[in-house]
Amino acid sequence: MRPEAPLRKVPEVTLLFWLIKIAATTLGETAGDAVTMSMNLGYLTGTAIFAALFVLAVRAQISARRLHLILFWAVIVATTTVGTTLADLLDRSVGIGYVGGSLILLILVIGTLSIWHRALGSVSVSSITTPAAEWFYWTTVLFSQTLGTALGDWTADEEGLGLGYQSAALVFAGGLALVAAGYFAKRVSRALLFWTAFVLTRPLGATLGDWLDKPLGSGGMAMSRYTASAALLLIMVVLIVVDSRMQRRSSLNASG
Repeated sequence: MRPEAPLRKVPEVTLLFWLIKIAATTLGETAGDAVTMSMNLGYLTGTAIFAALFVLAVRAQISARRLHLILFWAVIVATTTVGTTLADLLDRSVGIGYVGGSLILLILVIGTLSIWHRALGSVSVSSITTPAAEWFYWTTVLFSQTLGTALGDWTADEEGLGLGYQSAALVFAGGLALVAAGYFAKRVSRALLFWTAFVLTRPLGATLGDWLDKPLGSGGMAMSRYTASAALLLIMVVLIVVDSRMQRRSSLNASG
């Protein structure tokens, strides 16, 4: 009797995966700012709240016996909200600055990936079939989301490169286009492409989120952070439902 294949706890990486990821990272920006700025709770309190939610969500994700798309994407949103508030805390309250914060977080991402590869032999998402691999995965995700926030702020804000939200979003969208082109180059590591795209989608979402809710005078659309967050959540839910149905249909076709 053939042994059962290890069960993956990460969705198939398709176009829908990346669309949901961008929506989730944009939601993380607007929701994080809603708590720290609109509710006036501050970066430290906001980070503590979202860090607690992240720990609870990731424990539930790792304890689950199979992939639950809603739970998986809830953890992604948790990482992107805590990434938003943590990056703002480091860059603005602690005073490390955008460049310093980005460098520290880049070292953390590379360091986590290196330890992960040395411990388990692979950092590919297709190898995430054990609790140990999941912990490495979610730690890397958390650091990459925080790094992406710092990169987005550094690129768009006047204290950094000052490109503005729309121009910065185009820069990161262009970077993602280059990664997509690299997918067709056979010699480029798929794991490298995945994690590069994963990092780049975060500053894209951060700049889009800021563009939605920042004042008109700052180059934004002056949308309420609560309204923007609700709209992004709805978009996410619709995309997740579509993705779930497509994956179910693909599984039925494969088994048939």
